[in-house]
Amino acid sequence: MKQFMIITAIALAVTAPARSQALVDPNKVAPEYREAAEKRRAEQMRQRECALKADLEKVLPRDRTVYLNHCLDTMAAKQ
Repeated sequence: MKQFMIITAIALAVTAPARSQALVDPNKVAPEYREAAEKRRAEQMRQRECALKADLEKVLPRDRTVYLNHCLDTMAAKQ
């Protein structure tokens, strides 16, 4: 049992933490894909802005998806 705990502790220490998806940089993609990358980055920025609003308003995890979808729909309607 002691050996199992030591192996588990080492495995947890060695694994890298999960990272969120990085923002797309349109300047680092091929020219033919730049327009799509710009659109993707704009969408990512909208998603991050809504996630920040949810954090600031302390939305419960069970209500977060509904809140984010409503926020994104509201932002899309404004454009």
